[in-house]
Amino acid sequence: MSDDDDRVDELEDRVAELEATVRGLTEELVDASERIRTLEAELDRTPSTAELREAREEAPVEPDDETADHDDEAPKSTGDDADDNEESGLDDIIVA
Repeated sequence: MSDDDDRVDELEDRVAELEATVRGLTEELVDASERIRTLEAELDRTPSTAELREAREEAPVEPDDETADHDDEAPKSTGDDADDNEESGLDDIIVA
């Protein structure tokens, strides 16, 4: 009978461990769900004018399709100076 008692004790210990694991995972799931609800609420909220301005200032300027097509047609120079000029031209663009 000792073997049966040992087996029962092992199973009870294992059940206790699994219950603790389930409790911990449930708490993490509840916390994650709360964070997700908070983030979704922020996404659903209408941004203020100041936030829109800030986002516009931070957003990179992407060329139109027409501009990109014209860039491909432009002749390419092989000198290093040409590369420097192209890069510095991008730095001189001011977005109003």
